[in-house]
Amino acid sequence: MTSATLHLTAPTALERGLQHIADAISHYVARRIAARAERREITLDMLREQQTRRHDPQALDTALLALGSRPR
Repeated sequence: MTSATLHLTAPTALERGLQHIADAISHYVARRIAARAERREITLDMLREQQTRRHDPQALDTALLALGSRPR
């Protein structure tokens, strides 16, 4: 009886295959989560940079003078 019990504890080929598929899906999902988090972080950094950028009120006048036009 002990040998029969030991034989049943080993996973079958089907179980090993299903385990392999589950591992592959888990790795795929983990990579997608990491990529999405990285894209989100980049987007937040870009947004923060846009919000903190200060606009020089005289920049337009300076650019117009550089082009040879009169300022506003």
